[in-house]
Amino acid sequence: MPTETTASRYRVLIVLAVAELLAMTLWFSASAVGPELATAWGLSSAETAWLTNAVQLGFVVGAVLSASFTLADAIPPRYLFATAALAGAGATAVIALAVSSFLPAVLLRFLTGVTLAGVYPPGMKIMAGWFREGRGFAIGTLVGALTIGSALPHLLRAIGGVGRPRMVLLGAAGLAVVSAILVLFVRPGPHQAPAAPFDPGAVRRMLRDRGTMLANLGYFGHMWELYAVWAWIPVYLAASFTASGDPAPTLAALLAFATIAVGGVGALVAGAFADRVGRTAVTSGSLIASGTACVGAGIVFGGPLLVLIPFLLVWGFVIVADSAQFSAAVSELAEDSYVGSALTLQTAVGFLLTVGSIQVTPIVAGVVGWQWAFSPLVVGPFVGTVAMLWLRRLPEATALAGGRG
Repeated sequence: MPTETTASRYRVLIVLAVAELLAMTLWFSASAVGPELATAWGLSSAETAWLTNAVQLGFVVGAVLSASFTLADAIPPRYLFATAALAGAGATAVIALAVSSFLPAVLLRFLTGVTLAGVYPPGMKIMAGWFREGRGFAIGTLVGALTIGSALPHLLRAIGGVGRPRMVLLGAAGLAVVSAILVLFVRPGPHQAPAAPFDPGAVRRMLRDRGTMLANLGYFGHMWELYAVWAWIPVYLAASFTASGDPAPTLAALLAFATIAVGGVGALVAGAFADRVGRTAVTSGSLIASGTACVGAGIVFGGPLLVLIPFLLVWGFVIVADSAQFSAAVSELAEDSYVGSALTLQTAVGFLLTVGSIQVTPIVAGVVGWQWAFSPLVVGPFVGTVAMLWLRRLPEATALAGGRG
């Protein structure tokens, strides 16, 4: 690749990663201030969970519509990204400025999820258009930015947002507006396929492709665990600190931020590693480690910070380290003209599964306590590991990571 193009793609990597990070602050903006909103609006624990689940469902609906109409391949992705980020910012700002009850908040959170389906998959398509070699590292960087962005509302809360939910929501909305402006400066890459016509048969072909569906199954197992942990780790930490005799809400918010944000480093490191040793090896190892941590969380519960903090940082690192590699795998296995739609379909089903795990986790906690609430999530990493080891043995694996599997 010419030196100019090499330099250009890394400039795109930086700008797009920053745009993704800023836009994704919308995702957990209301969840981060859930305790304050629950108190102010008189919400039950189930209603508080829907501040997150509404986004998940909205994302699923948006992604299904986008994949069905191949929007991510028919519309220039940077324009789709920018428009969606602005719409999500608007919905979040309305919650901060004009909402004081559950139903309108949930509807606006659902709309936020719909808009984010126009941010995440198009961002991956843009990145795939700039990187053929090193794609795992590039998409890993993007998912790392997404991870830190998802954690950022917890940091906003910790540094001045405790008891001030409006500040956190407006802060997230403002960052998303900056994101929409930034992404407009990103040009299409040399490997980006031209806009494709609407083709409803494309989705059927994706569903019949064995390699793509195994990569998707690995992703689905990963997602069953990931968002349930991200959504409920602040509550787990609050319960753990209470059990140890020190509630410390600010420390709980900081540790929730750190647990999620460290996954950005995990995604980056795993991306570089997967390009060298193979996607199936990295995803399987990450799934095994994070699945083990689902059970380990019960063992360290209520323990000293010297034990709890390293455990959380390791779990946060591995739980999202594999995420980008499932997307990279699909981008390598799917038809070039419909990569955007394949990625959108993958994320649609994956996020639909998260609705179940997010809703089930507090129910489990009500029976066995928060100490062991994450244990049932181990099913997802187990299924995902089996799928990726199966894919590793197939001829289709030669399309992954330059033939490394």
